[in-house]
Amino acid sequence: MRRARPGAPPRGTGERTLTSVGAGTDFEERPEAEADADREQRAQRGEEAALSKLWHITLSVSGRPAPIKEVRRGLEQLAHDHPFLLTSRYADDHAEIRYWEEARDLHDAAAVALRLWGEHRSTSQLPPWEIVGLEVIDRETYHLRIAEGYGPPPAAPVGVHPY
Repeated sequence: MRRARPGAPPRGTGERTLTSVGAGTDFEERPEAEADADREQRAQRGEEAALSKLWHITLSVSGRPAPIKEVRRGLEQLAHDHPFLLTSRYADDHAEIRYWEEARDLHDAAAVALRLWGEHRSTSQLPPWEIVGLEVIDRETYHLRIAEGYGPPPAAPVGVHPY
């Protein structure tokens, strides 16, 4: 699946593009308790079915200082190329990117997240920074943290902002 805004032309011929783990036909939006009960019933019958889930990703990158205007422009381009990006915060030597990813499990979500920066580095003209942190949590845990008053603040305002 190509990750770009509808109608957007492909960027950079010959470049690798970021792909995501598709939800497939088994993805259903319903209360977690209902989904748990359904999984339990299938397990009792001996059936295995991998359902896709939403994962909240926080990717931290850092490296040598770069011109702040270029960092902002690169993150804005990344947000355009990766429409599921929620928010980015940046300084001249580090940045944090937060977004939702759909995947079967944490391993798939983390694999896609770890490729995000490298695969978009040339097309978005991002600084040559390294990934220094990755947090992947499921939607239930994210909302539980917010409700309890700790964890990352909600991703609002959406967009690219300085620290």
